[in-house]
Amino acid sequence: MEDETKAPEEMERELEEMRECYRSGRTMEASWRKSQLKGLLRLLREREEEIFRALHQDLGKHPAEAYRDEIGSLIKSVNYALDGLKRWMSGNKAKLPRLALLTTAKILPEPLGLVLVISSWNFPIGLSLEPLIGALAAGNAVVLKPSELAPECSSLLANAIPHYLDDKAVKVIQGGPGIGERLLLQKWDKIFFTGSARIGRKVIAAAAEHLTPVTLELGGKCPAVIDTLSSSFDRKVAVQRVLGAKFSSSAGQICIGVDYVLVEKKFSSSLVELMKMMMKKMFGENPRESQSVARIVNKHHFLRLRSLLLDPLVKSSIVYGGSMDEESLFIEPTILMDPPLQAAIMMDEIFGPLLPIVTLNKIEDSIEFINSRPKPLAIYVFTKDEPLRRSMVSKTSSGSIVFNDAIVQCLVDTLPFGGIGESGMGRYHGKFSFDTFSHQKAVMRRSFLVDVWFRFPPWNDHKLQLFRSSYHYDYLGIVLTVLGLKRTNRASKGI
Repeated sequence: MEDETKAPEEMERELEEMRECYRSGRTMEASWRKSQLKGLLRLLREREEEIFRALHQDLGKHPAEAYRDEIGSLIKSVNYALDGLKRWMSGNKAKLPRLALLTTAKILPEPLGLVLVISSWNFPIGLSLEPLIGALAAGNAVVLKPSELAPECSSLLANAIPHYLDDKAVKVIQGGPGIGERLLLQKWDKIFFTGSARIGRKVIAAAAEHLTPVTLELGGKCPAVIDTLSSSFDRKVAVQRVLGAKFSSSAGQICIGVDYVLVEKKFSSSLVELMKMMMKKMFGENPRESQSVARIVNKHHFLRLRSLLLDPLVKSSIVYGGSMDEESLFIEPTILMDPPLQAAIMMDEIFGPLLPIVTLNKIEDSIEFINSRPKPLAIYVFTKDEPLRRSMVSKTSSGSIVFNDAIVQCLVDTLPFGGIGESGMGRYHGKFSFDTFSHQKAVMRRSFLVDVWFRFPPWNDHKLQLFRSSYHYDYLGIVLTVLGLKRTNRASKGI
């Protein structure tokens, strides 16, 4: 399944073959799951140079950035899944009340079935394979649709995956919006989508037709709040981490990247000067020649970003950078000071190397500013002030909140990654990926020897009293009622 010329009936036939493969039970075996994860590990190691080339051709990523953000992080995730798979599959014993004599229960994860993963172009390898790790570990058959906006990476995945994974249960479908729409018309047991909120709405609308569960990993405007730090060392660390999170991952084309900075007005000038110094240290006098800033994915997105920057009211707020080259799709890392809040750059997710700084009278006002906008995927707060930390946690809502760093939370396998509100729904990474692609089935087993005799008719006031005591876990009350030592409350006279 590789192009948009394929007839609908042929696609449906191949999907039905995948369903039959799943129904046969082969994907549920622990040995199959391990073999698929090990296959992904071999793919990442053996095709590393090809992945480097594809990421450079699609997005201009340097190998160091490509390994940090995609290949290396995926190898870490696969190893984590292999280490935990046996434990994850075994489920958890459920705690039962004492009243449940000779009864056992557990929560057992089972695969959902045939699932669809639609990935994004900004991390075309990472955002394709990270959810795939969880789907395979959970024992599903998977269709992966990579983004057509990263064609080299999409082609690489389509050509390589059949050599490393079970091609009866795992398939890659390439294509544009037409293929995506045709796929969404099919019945799936789960849809996992990474991308824009606009397309996310279409995905969830299509899923509603079959009541298909959906995980949406979207985005939003993630703020960085920088307190007036007294230590020059702390200031330098904070600025380096903010700039690194903004500009060194896909040139700011990242859903959890810093979208804008909130800072007290009295601290803004020194912050900008420190940013300028750190930008030159990171990217040199000519960032385009540094090979450390990725390019914009295509002309459409380049023109979108240029339009944000060339808004007359916005252009005048540029304090650093601003140069652009349409031919090479390069935009210099750019800092803006107090652009109009009603401008598009402050209303829409930027998704590019433009960093607005918004000044406030006092840093505590940042909470009201954040709460006046849709819930972000992440909030980053650089402060040593404990009351401010507590307020940020208790008075704001976001997918995640990180203090004194940015975007590193997505590398921690023991933390869930996901949004809230318009920034998405559902979560993944580590065991959370396994759980996302699993159904938690309740399994209970009882003996024939013991029963709660009063749960069966005929009804009387005596049994009503036993129910009252039972649902309050009043075991002494049950004993006293059975022995006739506790007064029985009469049922309503009106019955």
